[in-house]
Amino acid sequence: MLDAALAGFGLAYLPEDSVRAHLADGRLIRVLADWCPPYSGYHLYYPSRRQPTPAFALLVDALRYRGAPHAVQNSRITQYR
Repeated sequence: MLDAALAGFGLAYLPEDSVRAHLADGRLIRVLADWCPPYSGYHLYYPSRRQPTPAFALLVDALRYRGAPHAVQNSRITQYR
């Protein structure tokens, strides 16, 4: 989709993080900004356990710390009992 948008074939609805550089240098322009809600981060709900598996703990850490510092503030990773 990104390649098609860069080649001028039409509109693409893509995550801002993946097109930020193209927006900054003018290769892409933002359209319909009023219709694009801000991304508030990941929401992950999982049951509380004494020992989560190493793979699951790695997934939670990757989602929590992925991307820019604002992603950490906006992520909601919550345990429920």
